[in-house]
Amino acid sequence: MTASPLPIEFVTSAIDAKVLPPSPAEVAFVGRSNVGKSSLINALANRKQLARVSNTPGRTQLINMFALPNGSTLVDLPGYGYAAVPGRVKQGWQKMIEGYLIEREELVNVFVLIDGEIGPTKLDVQMLDWLRANGIAHTVVATKHDKVKSAKRQTRKKDLAAGCMLEPGDIVWVSASKGVGIEMLRSLVLGHLN
Repeated sequence: MTASPLPIEFVTSAIDAKVLPPSPAEVAFVGRSNVGKSSLINALANRKQLARVSNTPGRTQLINMFALPNGSTLVDLPGYGYAAVPGRVKQGWQKMIEGYLIEREELVNVFVLIDGEIGPTKLDVQMLDWLRANGIAHTVVATKHDKVKSAKRQTRKKDLAAGCMLEPGDIVWVSASKGVGIEMLRSLVLGHLN
């Protein structure tokens, strides 16, 4: 069974979860700056310019909300880690992201994006530990599958899973540019939102 593109539309941007409109169910995408969150959202919707993509890390600076026709929502959170923005802005993001993740009652799952080419960074591990400590449901998605040489993929999958304290089968591998794993991820998203 193939999952057709997610029929999502941009709804709003906010700096505080408290001002977001209500939703019957919501999933969020979080990850390091430059991990490919916006590209992945565009791939899920099969649209090029739905979420703004940039080569400059840190372009997503607000909580960006997208909605399905049934009213359920998908959220693109600012990236953590390196970003071409002042330190005080980055500190505000941490508060914004943590506030959203803890306070948003509609949130049913967080998709944690990790760069498949480089594996989990210290910040990725901190995010996973924080989600576990706060009892927040999450799924690890390894991006940039196409950037990992095919001869090294099995080893990379094992190493990345171990770095996240998971089994290799627990991680969804995707490539926004090549379409790898996009159908599976669409099905997972819809499973949480329907």
